[in-house]
Amino acid sequence: MIAPAVSIVMPVRNAAQTLDECLTSISRQSFSDYELLVVDDGSTDASLACLQAWAKSDARIRIIRQAASGIVSALNRGLAESRAPLIARMDADDHMHEDRLRLQVQYLERHPAVGLVASRVRLFPARALQAGYREYLRWQNACLSVQDIAQNIFVESPFVHPSVMFRRQVVMAVGGYRNGAFPEDYDLWLRLAQAGVAMAKVPQVLLGWRDSERRLSRTDPRCTRQAFDHLRADYLARHLRDGAILRHRPLVFWGAGRNTRRRSNLLIEKDFAPAAWVDVDTRKIGNRLAGVPVVAPEWLEAQSDKPFVLSYVTNHGAREDIARCLEKMGYLCGKDYLLVG
Repeated sequence: MIAPAVSIVMPVRNAAQTLDECLTSISRQSFSDYELLVVDDGSTDASLACLQAWAKSDARIRIIRQAASGIVSALNRGLAESRAPLIARMDADDHMHEDRLRLQVQYLERHPAVGLVASRVRLFPARALQAGYREYLRWQNACLSVQDIAQNIFVESPFVHPSVMFRRQVVMAVGGYRNGAFPEDYDLWLRLAQAGVAMAKVPQVLLGWRDSERRLSRTDPRCTRQAFDHLRADYLARHLRDGAILRHRPLVFWGAGRNTRRRSNLLIEKDFAPAAWVDVDTRKIGNRLAGVPVVAPEWLEAQSDKPFVLSYVTNHGAREDIARCLEKMGYLCGKDYLLVG
């Protein structure tokens, strides 16, 4: 058989309530040269019957059944069975825009140096979002270019997983998806970044991302804030240790609040202690944390050796304000400072 241009990899477990909507959105794609690999991960509802009914009328749908083994196993099974050089991820409760595949294939054809491309997303059904989710969607929808992604990779996961399309070879080269006490998608993005893979996002909204109480990002312990913090600290330590980014420069943490210290302690435990804490709160300036002084931002300009700054402040708007302040001092993101979630 002639291999398709795209393999859509979609794990399914007990998704009968949303499968028809999802499969309908896929069937309406303006780009038709694809196969849909559905990995049924031990469903006990009517998911399999729904899939079999669709497969009877569309030969591009391939159903792979396995005992319930988890999403990482299902994703790697889909990768192993895929025949196309490009992989599009999809989840069984989401909606594809009709031009999603066409626009992402087009982008990768025009940008051969890019290994992964995602898209902007919209959340549905429409409801009042919590401030945290609203800010995350605003932030990740604003990260578009290769530079945006590279400079913000340690803030949060810059992609909604089912919105991505990637070159199969680049993901297989870093070992596919990994199992562990961490979000498998963010772990993959961090490994790709560590391997030097360029990643980007098209500006169009090409995925309807369903919000529900059953979503893994809400229910899976691998997706807790603590799991993200530990994973981020692991890769940040590797980034600082393996590269020449620090050389012999002092390391400084921006943010001396309790939450900032809790997250930065994960890096301190990996032998990356700061020479100073920077803060704008005049009540903190002059104090010492574990023997290390808390200083005002102006302190940075007075240093003969330009310190490398890790900004741990995550308050809405504060991250951007800190970046602007550092840039005014001549700091360059990625070279002289990094933003950390």
